[in-house]
Amino acid sequence: MDNLIHTLTGIAISQAGLNRKTRFATLTLILASNAPDIDVLTALKGSLTYLRYHRGITHSLLGIIALAFLIWGLMLWLGKRTRPKPGLPLDGRWLLLAALLGTGSHLLLDFTNAYGVRPFLPFSGRWYAWDIMPIIDPLLLALFLLGLGVPWLLRVVSEEVGARKPRWAPGAVFCLGAMIVLWGIRGFAHRRALSILDSHTYSGENPGRFSALPQTLSPFIWTGVVETENSIHVLHVNSLDANSEPEELSTFEKPQMSPPLRAALETRAGKIFLNFARFPWAQVDEDDQGYTVSISDLRFARGSPQSLGFTLKVKLDKSLSIRSEAFYFGSAPEPGRD
Repeated sequence: MDNLIHTLTGIAISQAGLNRKTRFATLTLILASNAPDIDVLTALKGSLTYLRYHRGITHSLLGIIALAFLIWGLMLWLGKRTRPKPGLPLDGRWLLLAALLGTGSHLLLDFTNAYGVRPFLPFSGRWYAWDIMPIIDPLLLALFLLGLGVPWLLRVVSEEVGARKPRWAPGAVFCLGAMIVLWGIRGFAHRRALSILDSHTYSGENPGRFSALPQTLSPFIWTGVVETENSIHVLHVNSLDANSEPEELSTFEKPQMSPPLRAALETRAGKIFLNFARFPWAQVDEDDQGYTVSISDLRFARGSPQSLGFTLKVKLDKSLSIRSEAFYFGSAPEPGRD
């Protein structure tokens, strides 16, 4: 999920009651709910390095526990050097719980989207993803703004008229409850979409691997990706109608293995990308200088060959030596070599 949702989730957990147990609960939850994304620093060494380590060890079970203890220690150190708030002591036990809830919420939220997480690193690099939430969800954001914004507005009004300020807790509980309800709705619709994809044939072939991936504006409309023996299909799926036929958006024929494709897949960039991609699809173009091998993860395709989302381009000369390699999202690669 995006960092705004991570932050609002941390605030909601704090305002639901933890902020009345110990000082620094809210600050601890805000830091902890964003801490696993410290792996963004790997982007300083290039996009491929970022792809290799993003949602890596800092998004694992061991990683979030280690980060929680680091933040807990920092908050204890900071708390002992500031003037205590009357009536609210610094409680290390509640502070540790806040840190663990913050990093844990980050891992859970990231698990809900199509990118996924690798929770068992360093012992297993397998990706796990629920596939029910988009990275940026306007509906979830609106629910959080409603749950946290209305109490804030009422408190401002109450302060002006001299009335008793309303509590934050009901709005915070509403936010967390609404998020769980939204997960339930999207989870049910996701199972329906998977059932629809599994019940059809594609170009006369039965589905092998398939996924239903969320769209931003509706919890009932999904992008289906179905792999058969000879091709990969990207489809539009309406989970409200279990008897509907998935609408074909694009069909990508699987390429035959060739020396340029094999050489590209065996590069460092190719291995990193294949470890990440769930539905890789490649195409090879030849020119006077050699070959350009493009490998896309159709999980992020927008339904046309011109919009394939996450893509790796490896340029080889005629002897199959690397000329350049670049990873990008969109329609134009980054210049140069990672």
